[in-house]
Amino acid sequence: MPEVGEDDALEFVVALHRLVRLLRRARPEPGMRPTQLIVLAALHQYGPSRVGALAELAACTQPTVTAAVRQLEAARLVRREPDPADGRATRVALTAQGRSELVRTARAEAEALVLRLATLPPEDVRRVLETGRLLRHLTDGD
Repeated sequence: MPEVGEDDALEFVVALHRLVRLLRRARPEPGMRPTQLIVLAALHQYGPSRVGALAELAACTQPTVTAAVRQLEAARLVRREPDPADGRATRVALTAQGRSELVRTARAEAEALVLRLATLPPEDVRRVLETGRLLRHLTDGD
């Protein structure tokens, strides 16, 4: 593995944060917080889930996810339902409105990214997209 210096790591982290900020500005719903978006995406990908599982997927605490779920529930983007595996527990499920909001947000962010990618040569676009797959691997722990 090549040696990664602190300056290289810092430059990469700052670039990631700047890209995320740029994409956030493209969202149709500026009030949606990153944790809320991650929860919606996790529910879309994995289906109804308990708060603990969502906290693991979002890499944050259960209280943080609980607050995000409350806000999403108030906006009718998610709903709570009984867990069929354990009648004492509840799961969080994505509503049709939540799915629509997630798709709308993802499209807006993707459009902003496509505009930025269009300024790069094709080989750099390929490398950026490959980096996205590698980042997914790092965050998913696969």
